[in-house]
Amino acid sequence: MKNDILAVVGNKNITQSDVDSVLKNIDPQQAMQFYSEEGKKKLLQELISQELLYLDAIDNNLQEDADFLNEVERVKTNLLKQYAISKSIANISVSEEEALNYYNENSASFKSPESINASHILVETEAAADEIISEIQNGLKFEEAAQKYSKCPSKEKGGELGHFTKGKMVPEFEAAVFNMDVNDLSAPVKTQFGFHIIKVLDKKPEAIHSFDEIKNHLTQQILSQKQQEVFYAKVESLKEKYPVTMNI
Repeated sequence: MKNDILAVVGNKNITQSDVDSVLKNIDPQQAMQFYSEEGKKKLLQELISQELLYLDAIDNNLQEDADFLNEVERVKTNLLKQYAISKSIANISVSEEEALNYYNENSASFKSPESINASHILVETEAAADEIISEIQNGLKFEEAAQKYSKCPSKEKGGELGHFTKGKMVPEFEAAVFNMDVNDLSAPVKTQFGFHIIKVLDKKPEAIHSFDEIKNHLTQQILSQKQQEVFYAKVESLKEKYPVTMNI
């Protein structure tokens, strides 16, 4: 239960909710160490230690120290700045109609370029590549040939490289693969890495993403743009009220 009392320090109850709050606000990888029984006890002990130090600080009037008060003022100032920014853009929203109109007016911006999924076998010489092609044509599976002969780490996946678009591969490889059809097997292709035997597994033509596919992302993008516009307009108007001098 969230209100289970795990420890009492002075008049302060430390509850399961306090522990959950700490776990929620730290890095997930770091939080994992506190999910075991030993970890939970360690975290609880840390909260107890903090509470003891807090009580001692109050008893010694540390809250009146000049350094502490300066730090409080600095934190308050920064929090107020962030709150003021949030407040200035709080009422901005984007309707579905607004997002759809933007999509229709800028549909060319939402193209997904042509992509290819291919496998390859990389060897050092053209002669070696020719011999492997001959073996494949005589019945050796491409994936088995890749595992047996390829120098590329992709050999562990049968040579498969996954989907990629233009500009991701070296020019010679790209020029060959984007002129091939699905299931085509290339002649040896020379690049700076050696000689490649390429097999095309799949091709996805250029397409425009539908509105439903990108609606959430597009809405967030428009919202961000509108928030920036409102923020900078607010800043410019405030420059008329509060003088600004820059010395650089």
